[in-house]
Amino acid sequence: MKIGLTSVLVDDQEKALRFYTEKLGFVLNTDVPMGEHRWLTVTSPDGIEGMELLLEPMGFEPARAYQKALRDAGMPLTMFFTNDLDDEVARLKARGVVFTVEPSRESWGAYAVFDDTVGNLINLSEVA
Repeated sequence: MKIGLTSVLVDDQEKALRFYTEKLGFVLNTDVPMGEHRWLTVTSPDGIEGMELLLEPMGFEPARAYQKALRDAGMPLTMFFTNDLDDEVARLKARGVVFTVEPSRESWGAYAVFDDTVGNLINLSEVA
């Protein structure tokens, strides 16, 4: 068994696509109309081959409440990894990504948190 797809709930799919491709550097993988929404996935050029991230439209009220509760508590929805946190944070800041938690070193590695502009906080981690 393996994980091939995971998702982030987004309040605007087009805005999410721009952020995840133009700011983070992900690549559009699938864009299929589905009624008022789209099956919209991106992949990381540095990630595991075949692993997709679904930019899932916020169409379910309990999901909206969950996303808001996480954000209000300052809790990231998910975690992305990098081999060099300082370089990655500098690269992303140069592209206009806003960090809500600046890089912090811990015994297990380092992390920072950024705002994905479509309702989520994302933890960016470097594991020692």
